[in-house]
Order: sequence, then C-alpha cells, then structure tokens
Amino acid sequence: MAGQNVFNEILAGDDTFKFYADGEWKTSTSGKTVNIINPSTLKPVFKVQACTQDEVNKCVDSAKAAQKIWAKTPLWKRAETLHRFAAILREHSVSIAGCLVKEIAKCQKDSVTEVVRSCDLISYTAEEGIRILAQGKFLVSDSFPGNERNKYCLESKIPLGVILAIPPFNYPVNLAVSKIAPALITGNAVILKPPTQGAVAGLHLIHCLHLAGFPKGLVSAITGKGSEIGDLLTMHPGINCISFTGGDTGISISKKAGMIPLQMELGGKDACIVLEDADLDLAASNIVKGGYSYSGQRCTAVKVVCVMESVADTLVSAVNEKVKKLSVGMPEKNCDITPVVSESSANFIQGLVEDAKEKGATFHQEWKREGNLIWPLLIDHVRPDMRIAWEEPFGPVLPVIRIKTIEEGIHHCNANNFALQGCIFTRDINKAIMISDAMESGTIQINGAPARGPDHFPFQGLRDSGIGSQGIINSINIMCKVKSTVINLPGPSYTMG
Repeated sequence: MAGQNVFNEILAGDDTFKFYADGEWKTSTSGKTVNIINPSTLKPVFKVQACTQDEVNKCVDSAKAAQKIWAKTPLWKRAETLHRFAAILREHSVSIAGCLVKEIAKCQKDSVTEVVRSCDLISYTAEEGIRILAQGKFLVSDSFPGNERNKYCLESKIPLGVILAIPPFNYPVNLAVSKIAPALITGNAVILKPPTQGAVAGLHLIHCLHLAGFPKGLVSAITGKGSEIGDLLTMHPGINCISFTGGDTGISISKKAGMIPLQMELGGKDACIVLEDADLDLAASNIVKGGYSYSGQRCTAVKVVCVMESVADTLVSAVNEKVKKLSVGMPEKNCDITPVVSESSANFIQGLVEDAKEKGATFHQEWKREGNLIWPLLIDHVRPDMRIAWEEPFGPVLPVIRIKTIEEGIHHCNANNFALQGCIFTRDINKAIMISDAMESGTIQINGAPARGPDHFPFQGLRDSGIGSQGIINSINIMCKVKSTVINLPGPSYTMG
C-alpha cells in the first residue's frame, strides 16, 4: 500500500493496530483485540485494540487537561494546525482509501473521493471558524427600556470542553472529520470512537492529525466493543457534547446522556415524489444515483419512490434501463454495486425482500445474492402493508409505490418515523415549493437526489432521524456556547445636560 511506511507507528503487529491516547500509540492492557471482517471475503482483515474502561477514563482526563491549554491557543494558530492536518491527510488519501476498500467494501475511486472531500472540509472549517469565532457582540444597557447607560456586555463564544465523536461505518473518515474539525477550531478536545468497520481508516486519519502537531491528549481514538465501553463513553461526566451518526443506537444514547448538547443524524427513509410533469429521464437518473450508489448504504439514499400512476410505467422502465448498466462485483474493480457491510445487514435486506414478494410486489430483476453481495433490485407495486414501504434496507433494493394524488405521496413521507430528506421531481416550481412545505423532513431536494453535501450546507433530520443540525457552520455553533461579561460602571450614569 503506497505510503504505508508512514503508518508503521500505529501497528501493533501484522494487521493489528494500536489505539491513540496522550499523543502516543498504545496497546490495550486488556490484551484483547476486535476482528474487522472484510465484507467481500467474509474473513478477518484487521484487528484493533479492545480498550478497557480504565483506558477510557484516562483519555477523558487527558482530554480535559489538554483542552484548557488548547482553548487559550490563538485562533489563527488552531486554524493553521488544521490546515496542516488537511495537507497531510491529502498526501495519504490513497493509502487511507485502501483501508476503506478492505473494511467497508467501498470502491477505490469513491474511497479516495471520501478522503479528499474530508481534506476540503477541514480547510473550510478552519477558515469558517475564524470568521465565526472572531466576531463577538457588544451590548449597552440603555437599549432596553428603563435602563441607563451604566452597563456594558461583552458576548463571546467559548468551547464546551470534551466532544465525543462517533461516526458510522459508511463514511468513517468524512463523518469523523465533520465532527473533529469543528470541535478543534472552537477550542475543544475530542475523543473519537470509530465504528468497528472503518476503524483502521479512522486510526490512519488520527495519525495524520498526530503528525500535524496537535497537543498531546487533545485528541484520542478509542477502539473496542460498544457493549463494554459504549455506555461509559456516552454517559461519562467528563463528556460535554456527543456528535453521533448512525442508527437506532443514537436514540438509546439520547435517553442516557445527561444535560449536554447532542448532535445526532440517525436513519432515513428518504421519499422521492415524482409528478406527471417531471422530466422523467432526469428523475430516473437521480433515482438510480440516489438509490444505488455505494449499494444504497447511505442515510440520504432514495429509500422509496412515490410516483404518479399516469407516468409510473414510463419512469419504472427508464429506471430499469439504467439499473441494467450498473456493474456488480468487488470494490477493487470499482464496481457500482459492491458487498454490503455485513452478513447481518444482508440477511435483514433479504427479509424485507421476501416479505414484499410474499405480499405480491412485482420484481423487475431477479433476486440474487452471493455472500454479502446483493444485485440491484427494483420492487414495484409496493403497498403500505409491506415492511419495505417503511423500513430502511440500507442496501441496493428500491421500492416503488404508485400514487393517485400528491397527497398520497406527502402522507407516506410524513407517516414514517424517519424524516431525514426527501426529493420532488416536477417542472412546476409552485407545486415543488408547496409539496416541500408539506413534507416534514429535514431537507427537501427539488429535481435532485438527496445528499448530505456540500458540507457547509445545513443537514438535519426530524422525528427519529436526528437531533440538532450539522453542516460546518451549525457544527461550529453547537460545539461552543455563549459567555457574557458585564461591566458595571461606578456612580451615576452620564446624561446630557
């Protein structure tokens, strides 16, 4: 692997990696490791440390101490160090992408794109942080009725303390960076708990951060089983904010966490509504891109198509023609459809498909699965009594519901517990805005597939799809708080004679 020698420090043995604490790479005192399974071969490919609760506690203590110093570091210097981090990460993008290919079966070109996109995110965050954090407010008391000019208020933004960052398997580098960079520019410390699938790419990311010269203890990377250290991390009194991306685990975390800010992006069942006047070729292209890229393993993937009955046949035919052109195979060959992340995920997808078949849905392709590799499937004539109409497959399987009215499509979107994104295809901007207003989702795309980026756009979900809002500016704001310093003037206030 190109550039691998740079990362020798993080190796504990052949394909076994250390964790990061106090500015050093360490092996756990537990003497245990956790296997990472290659989704393509179903065989172990890497091992990471199974950290102990005592090691978690030490990381939190170190983070608290380092954060107090980092918070006093000039803003320009924080930004400069982040820019250096981005440059080092960019230099090793191909090496880190190779880890993603093995850990999460993301094709090489998309893996490189994820890392490069993360470099851009870090640099943008550094610059945006300077713009946001350098601006305070100055208030005078006589602007409020009944008050004299005898008080002055200086309002500033200060860091929260220690941020717990928990990214998901599908974007373990980019969604780690989207949490780490805003936390650091605002003067916080970070503890990263990478997902098991994607942990090694995350550790390589942290080594790039280490090489950039951040203070010891400011950032830690803890690996291990969630069942052993998960609750300790999320309920730790030393954690001041949790930024989490994932599934139902986030709901459990939100119920256990104390009175700290939560930034959570959870599941999605993103509905695509296609009207009679839509550009159907444009809609079909975006449905295929949105529904099948990275094998449908995206929270913003198109998860259900609600198409007006009068154009349903034409749209389905156009989608099918494009599905035929998707390549299926291993990520090393840059195929469009690659194995899903785990056997349990593949089994869950198969359960949804079998339920739809038993209840009379129409399959436009043959159901085909080899190990974790699932061929793309378009399921037509889906009804509300089928599980796939409501549940998130997180795989290359897309249901189509034929609707008679716009209200049916809006109802299906709003009746789901998930409310992350949705999209509308129509040439009528008035209808588009009307439907967007009626769809109760965090983001509505008009004539485009759901997407998280660009990374500076706000990104949020409603209901079970999340708490708070992401995007660089929103992340910076949620990872700091307002502090007021009030100056009281002695003696009577000055008035004009």
